Amino acid sequence: MTKIPMTTPLVEMDGDEMTRILWQMIKDELILPFVDLKTEYYDLGLLHRNETQDQVTVDAANATKKYGVAVKCATITPNKQRMEEYPQLTQMWKSPNGTIRSLLDGTVFRAPILISTIKPVVKNWTKPITIARHAYGDVYKSIDFQTDEPGECTMTFKGVSGKETTLSVQKVDGAAVWQGAHNKESSIRSFAHACFQYATSTKQSLWFSTKDTIAKVYDGYFKQIFEEVFEDYKAEFDKLGIEYFYTLIDDAVARVIRSEGGYIWACKNYDGDVMSDMVSTAFGSLAMMTSVLCTPDGNFEYEAAHGTVTRHYYQYLDGKETSTNPIATIFAWSGALSKRGEKDGNDALVKFGQALEKASLDVLESGVMTKDLVGLVAEGVEAKSVSSKDFIAAIRQRLGALINR
Repeated sequence: MTKIPMTTPLVEMDGDEMTRILWQMIKDELILPFVDLKTEYYDLGLLHRNETQDQVTVDAANATKKYGVAVKCATITPNKQRMEEYPQLTQMWKSPNGTIRSLLDGTVFRAPILISTIKPVVKNWTKPITIARHAYGDVYKSIDFQTDEPGECTMTFKGVSGKETTLSVQKVDGAAVWQGAHNKESSIRSFAHACFQYATSTKQSLWFSTKDTIAKVYDGYFKQIFEEVFEDYKAEFDKLGIEYFYTLIDDAVARVIRSEGGYIWACKNYDGDVMSDMVSTAFGSLAMMTSVLCTPDGNFEYEAAHGTVTRHYYQYLDGKETSTNPIATIFAWSGALSKRGEKDGNDALVKFGQALEKASLDVLESGVMTKDLVGLVAEGVEAKSVSSKDFIAAIRQRLGALINR
């Protein structure tokens, strides 16, 4: 069989632990036999990030700007426990996802992968709910510190003009902790544009939620900018018959639970992190969630929404067979390959990405799946738990049948 050619490389960002193992299995079994794969490779594994003082993450982000499409494996963001686990680390490196999102000025869109045999916990959800997560600032770029005596904390801004503004944060009568967060007008505006562009391209209504009744200035600024930017898209929204509306985040949660789905829910950075986990779990599993970083200038980075599956990795190192779900990582590859084909006018590559997704879903619908999904199938559905290796082999067989029709 002649392999599908590629004219422009993908930016390939390798990762950590069990997802790194699955990454190679997916390439070897599901992509390389069918595609003349061209990638510019970056190893974002924790130890290599440490060796390069995290320069490899910056280089990968810049390569994404150059080539326009990237695919990323799950990576470790070290905490205190990880520092003990990896004593060779020179510092507690920041989240590579956060670094990449910041450098690309992108917005993350996360949506569940649905199959008919797994019903959402929220029974009235019949359509996917896409979470649009702002990718800059707030708690992820905050600074914090602790004090151990009574006193007052102030916050001062010094403008380049020389003008200063000082506010009292709080007076305390004992020990306390403090945190300072920020966001940028340019980033919020890019976030708004990305959300409205994605809504029109997917023909879905857009909901946006913050808590401007409490954070009247901070969250109110987000609300104001979204309203301003919406004016550029209002005519297109009307033409498509979709809507944009703003609501408080607690009201949004109630609306989401009562809804049937089928819209985009835009959230600030931390809100989006939490709500995407809630939505994915209610739909079935984090391993069944896509994650796409989109930038205002048309660059895309595809990844799985979940972590590195540490527990399974140590089982794998002990020589034990694991049943780790690779679907989200497969969909990262299929999405990136399809987008690469779309940008290059390579219809064969687009169709391959679509066939890879269909083959994966067909295998799941047949009842063959990894252990994490077996307990989620609807009553009366027969499901068989298989190892990751056998699951990928089943997809390979189905993919070959689809392509050779």
